[in-house]
Amino acid sequence: MQNLKLFITGPRGFETLLFHELRELLGDTSAGAKKVYGGVEVSGALDSAYRICLHSRLANRVFCELARFAAADEAELYAAVSEIDWSEHLQARDSLAVAATVSRSKLTHNHFVALKTKDAIVDQFRAASGSRPVVEKKQPDTQVHINIHRNRATISLDLSGDSLHRRGYRQQHSGAPLKENLAAALLTQAGWSRDSATRLRLLDPMCGSGTFAIEAAMIAANIAPGIARGYFAFKQWRRHDAQLWEELCEQAREAIDRRAVQEIYASDYDASAIEIARANAARADVADLIEFSHQQVAELSLPPTDRQTLVMVNPPWGQRLQSKAGLAELYADLGRTVLRLAPARLAMISANPDLLHRLGLPRLTRKPVRNGPLDCLFVEFGDVEEASTPAAVEIVSETDAAMLLPLRNRLVKNRKHLQRWARKNSVSCYRLYDADLPEFAFALDYYQSELSPGLEWFHLQEYQAPKTIDAELAAIRINAAKYLVRELFEVPEERLFCKLRSRQRGQKQYARQAQQNEFFQVREGAASLLINLSDYLDSGLFLDHRPIRERVYRESGGKSVLNLFCYTGAIGVQAGLGGAREVINVDLSATYLKWAEENHALNQLTDPARYRFLRADIIELLSDPAKFEMSPEYDLIFLDPPSFSNSARMRQTLDIQRDHADLIARAMRLLASDGLLLFSTNRRGFRLDDAVASAFSVEDITRATIAEDFRRSPRIHSCWEIRHSGTTFDA
Repeated sequence: MQNLKLFITGPRGFETLLFHELRELLGDTSAGAKKVYGGVEVSGALDSAYRICLHSRLANRVFCELARFAAADEAELYAAVSEIDWSEHLQARDSLAVAATVSRSKLTHNHFVALKTKDAIVDQFRAASGSRPVVEKKQPDTQVHINIHRNRATISLDLSGDSLHRRGYRQQHSGAPLKENLAAALLTQAGWSRDSATRLRLLDPMCGSGTFAIEAAMIAANIAPGIARGYFAFKQWRRHDAQLWEELCEQAREAIDRRAVQEIYASDYDASAIEIARANAARADVADLIEFSHQQVAELSLPPTDRQTLVMVNPPWGQRLQSKAGLAELYADLGRTVLRLAPARLAMISANPDLLHRLGLPRLTRKPVRNGPLDCLFVEFGDVEEASTPAAVEIVSETDAAMLLPLRNRLVKNRKHLQRWARKNSVSCYRLYDADLPEFAFALDYYQSELSPGLEWFHLQEYQAPKTIDAELAAIRINAAKYLVRELFEVPEERLFCKLRSRQRGQKQYARQAQQNEFFQVREGAASLLINLSDYLDSGLFLDHRPIRERVYRESGGKSVLNLFCYTGAIGVQAGLGGAREVINVDLSATYLKWAEENHALNQLTDPARYRFLRADIIELLSDPAKFEMSPEYDLIFLDPPSFSNSARMRQTLDIQRDHADLIARAMRLLASDGLLLFSTNRRGFRLDDAVASAFSVEDITRATIAEDFRRSPRIHSCWEIRHSGTTFDA
């Protein structure tokens, strides 16, 4: 068996990193390496399997394929397993364990398949010698794995035995530790390597049992992760070459380089965690490469250096803290520490993504990962070049607070009424206040996290005061209002997002306000949606359109839906969840199209044959649909243009009052004969052109689309149903 067919698994989502690691590890012998679903396939000699088990930092298990066969039923499975000569792989008195995974097959139970496979193996030995292997679940001599998918089975030896993340050094842990190979994958993802270790210093300020620091030190010193591991299932394999294995281990020992200059720091607020981490580092033989310290994150200090600091952290997710509030403050402390350590950058795995905004750092990338039972995000933040201090919180005086009594009463009244309405109707995001009192001209929206329902955000949008209002008085009032919102609803400053809503035209309508790149996940009906409360004037979810989106959800089953000026795609998501057979989202903004695509992916609406995202000038698209390969007709079209736009990317300006009749007429050419076009606008004082009502069947449904939280401001939008009536209209 010189040419082994190997299948290597690793942490989910890191198959590409594993593939590149194996290619580098195996060199020329990795020519047959191929990334497949769930792992990497490699063809190679016995030393390839040994090198992976010894050197791979990312692998979980190494399977050596023995056979593939049909296994549609119990008899077929038993017969096929019996045809393998098991005496080539184990002896009659060896210990044995069998694991099974089954999917989309007539045989449906993992345990039953494992049992039948074991029976076939032991029966073969009993018939030949009168003796049989014994079953041993913990570190058996031979571990067999069988996978059945669509009634086709692959049976393999698990050469690693235990998962390779068990290096052998971590005999104690605190809290919820990372698996060692996941920690190594995250370090690799963040750019830590033997080479970069000479340019970066690494800090884990919440080190727990020390996994990040230990894995980083082993990478820097070129210590093979399997060198101190005692158990491998291949050691009892009858094809095992003990001399070859020992030669490879000796080569690995000789390759260790402890002379490289490294700066690796690990600290924790828990003194007992530090002692555990030190003991683990000693077993990994890297204790001399790591500087351990007992420090609070908020007060953490490091020696001066000319290197950039890479901060790698796996914050506690609640088990080592007594409250969510304590965890939130810990995130804020971490953000301030990273700023203080500049030049620095942060990479972290978090089970509390709703707290990431507390860091106050610009987020670059995010990647879903699984840490044991927890769904987490691995997030990397941009470089912090200069230390800075967060702005101080402005507090209003008692005199200013006295004038807030009418506003306080109104906010309390609104919240009491709307909370009751929201609970009854399963609404978790709504408008709480909208300039109800003329002297307090702002809108206040409430958002509840879907991931952590106890977490709430408030979005305050100040309306620009007219020139007749004293600017200083307006500033005093709005600052007092911000204070009241924080005090009344017990909102930490970082969860109240404040904007000035002035008249916006052209490119400024959707201009970016900040660069936080922080998205929160909220729920609306059947949909999960992403909002951004810091970077744009609007959140990415027009709350007043909630009833319209509910209607789209109800009426999209089996229909083709065209979502024009799609913004962040919430209409498209509701259409997809409502069973639409096709959804086309169109917008000129690449930023919003990407956001729309993420919203669809969040709801598992990813089939490219059903969900499309088209970047186009919609006026141009409606003028020449064939140019954009549009379908000849759609069952449902949603049209919600901006009130005005002169974007540089558009060929002409758009004024909705001036241009809506032409826009509607062109959209109607794409509407099926029995289809429905929903037209909406937020333009105040808008009047629908009489020509539209003459040419089509039009019904004003504005009142029916104003939800309870907008009853106080019913002019928030206007909306019409438009259908074909048989009359032609010249655009």
